[in-house]
Amino acid sequence: MPDGLPADRAAPDPELLTLVIPVYNEEDSLPVLTAEIAAVVGPLGKRWEILFVDDGSTDGSWQTIHKLTQQYPEVRGLRFRRNFGKAAALQAGFTASRGGIVFTLDADLQDDPQEIPRFLAALDAGKDVVSGWKQVRHDPWHKVFPSRVFNKMISTLTGVHLHDHNCGFKSYRAAVVREVRLYGELHRFVPVLADAHGFRVGELVVHHRPRQFGHSKFGVNRFLKGFLDLLSVTFNTQYGRRPMHLLGGLGLCGLAGGVLGGLLLLVNLLFLTWTAQGVGIAGMFAVGLCSAVSFLVGVQCVLAGIVAELLTKRTSQFDNPYQIAETTPNSVSPGNGGGI
Repeated sequence: MPDGLPADRAAPDPELLTLVIPVYNEEDSLPVLTAEIAAVVGPLGKRWEILFVDDGSTDGSWQTIHKLTQQYPEVRGLRFRRNFGKAAALQAGFTASRGGIVFTLDADLQDDPQEIPRFLAALDAGKDVVSGWKQVRHDPWHKVFPSRVFNKMISTLTGVHLHDHNCGFKSYRAAVVREVRLYGELHRFVPVLADAHGFRVGELVVHHRPRQFGHSKFGVNRFLKGFLDLLSVTFNTQYGRRPMHLLGGLGLCGLAGGVLGGLLLLVNLLFLTWTAQGVGIAGMFAVGLCSAVSFLVGVQCVLAGIVAELLTKRTSQFDNPYQIAETTPNSVSPGNGGGI
């Protein structure tokens, strides 16, 4: 087992703060960021650790992380063999985290560690997830405007209303990062996934700083990938355990359209109303074709819903559809499928 990845998931340490920081070609910013975090977290009276996850950097980031581990005993590092993406880096960090509270922030110094005490206060107030909101952003307009549109779309479709789903500065209780699983580009949807598990999600306005070193690693294609992931997350969180409600509903609409079109065509054939009005054979053929296609699509959607329900039933045998938050001392734990 690689260093930093525990073979067993011991109970999180409630007095330990873990800061998971994905790294991709950020060698210049890492010493500054580590010093800032140490200056902020040190006086809080809690133990802390920084977990840098090097996502296949091609500069000297990994060598810099090694030097920081010698300077700061609280610093640990993981290095990927190649670039796997931010979601994979965060998932590796979540798996290796040991703290009762887990922070995520970017390594480019745009996230201000001075905000950490405010995040802790929000968690103490009863939240399980606190997401940062870069209300004033120091990014070019061609990144800010599409991001705002995308954030609005996420909030509308998922029902988790946050101003800045894309903000990498977040804090979590350990139970959240141990239940949520990330892949693809799902890192921006962690609050949505946490909400689907019943965790309480909040938001906090944070200070966003201008970039000092390097350049942004995100291009235009992230919005296309993000939209596809949004569809996946919306389906999984709302219909993952009841796919028939979506596919069956679409199928019934298709079947209804096909039947109504067929009845309309039958009435015309019996009374020749369209022919008398000059619609003719071409119009009748078009209605008949649309009705047939609608009916067939409806049948396919219903069949797909049935198959999806069967698959969901089989996988649900090993994954309970609930998470237990806590039990009374005299209760016997019935098992909660990875609950708190």
